[in-house]
Amino acid sequence: MIKNLKPILDINGLQISIIGLGKSGYSAAKLASFLNAKVHVSDKGNSKIIKIYKKELEELGVVVEAGEYSDKIYNSQLWILSPGVMLPKEIILKAKSKDILIISEIEFASWFAKFPIVGVTGSNGKTTTANLIYTICNNQNICPKLAGNIGIPFSQVVLKDLIKKPKKRLYVVEISSFQLERVNLFRAKISIFLNISEDHLDRHKTMKNYIKAKMALIKNVKENDYVIYNYDDNVLKQEIKPYKCIKIGFSIQEKIKNSINIKNNFIYDLFDRKLIDLKKVLIPGNHNILNILAAINVALLLKIPTKEISARLYTFKGVEHRIEYVANLNNVKYYNDSKATNIDSVIAAINSFESPITLILGGLDKGADFKALRTIVNKKKISIVAYGSAAKRISKTLRDAANLYLTDKLKEAIEISYKVTHPGEIVLLSPGCASYDQFLNFEERGMFFKQTVKAFAIA
Repeated sequence: MIKNLKPILDINGLQISIIGLGKSGYSAAKLASFLNAKVHVSDKGNSKIIKIYKKELEELGVVVEAGEYSDKIYNSQLWILSPGVMLPKEIILKAKSKDILIISEIEFASWFAKFPIVGVTGSNGKTTTANLIYTICNNQNICPKLAGNIGIPFSQVVLKDLIKKPKKRLYVVEISSFQLERVNLFRAKISIFLNISEDHLDRHKTMKNYIKAKMALIKNVKENDYVIYNYDDNVLKQEIKPYKCIKIGFSIQEKIKNSINIKNNFIYDLFDRKLIDLKKVLIPGNHNILNILAAINVALLLKIPTKEISARLYTFKGVEHRIEYVANLNNVKYYNDSKATNIDSVIAAINSFESPITLILGGLDKGADFKALRTIVNKKKISIVAYGSAAKRISKTLRDAANLYLTDKLKEAIEISYKVTHPGEIVLLSPGCASYDQFLNFEERGMFFKQTVKAFAIA
């Protein structure tokens, strides 16, 4: 029984079960194996990538089973649960009855992280903000590394540092609600909360559960730790109140004392000096201004010179799959926002443009409230191409609010958009849904969109 674990734990000889063999499970298995644990990995799937990971791990002496969760998973003292895995309740209860501690991959990696962590969470904007922090703070004194939900497992980054032993490092970790469900001792020196809006209710069931998962980021916060949060988000303001730490708010709606602020299209520093000319910023939308404010606050805490902050910010073009410019075909601009998997992200993307939009919406239905789009669809000139398993519900909800086309596959949705969009207008893939009905992840969906659009230019 190992209930009173410390962040740095000698796991030599410890029997560990890792549930889920995606990137996170694979990286956690390699880290645990490096630390001489006895590792057993289990995954219900049997895909090509699982077979590749299985072969590589078995060469390290890791036991891997694919296609089932056998009773062997209970022959452990510790479970590391991959974020994409949601185990049946009876399996969890049986593990608890055997005093097995269940943690997330991000928690496990943090036990062996020897440098400070900046944790970034929120319903939207996490990847952009993490990349902004990395870009602005990337110098030889900080030596940041990106990890987490951004697509690079934290275990992978920590393992490399255990091997190479760098003298300086800052971990910039994007963290989802799934990854925060099973944190125990995880602690970030700087925690960032961007926003809270309805998302992943297919998994969390209620907003209360979702918010609780998000707030787990600061369950272990100390008085000298920092929490940087969106002061314009009323949920966050209330949730963060009870925590004893150094709190820094950011806002585009009001001036906050002892904080950076916006006035006349400039961001001003703590001494009311011009820091950033927003006209020179390359990424569009008010939501990105909020992301920029969060990142600048981190940079100032890390004592990055203001000239470096502005110079690096002006070169930042955004991240792949997040309102990413793809092509201009016949004076129609195409944008890939495949990372938009909830309605608030879709609204933010729409608000980034003034031109009429053909919106490609759909994918795997997560139970999103498509009614929330009615106001903006009525207000702006928007046509909708609905596709995937969510298409019929999108059509039922929005067909009387916009010109709406219904189809099954994303390829067909792109073809329809190509035909119906006029010169001077925009085609925007901002699905508002998960990708798993037709693609492995949002990255694969975004790549497919870009390839298909660029094929039109050749044809």
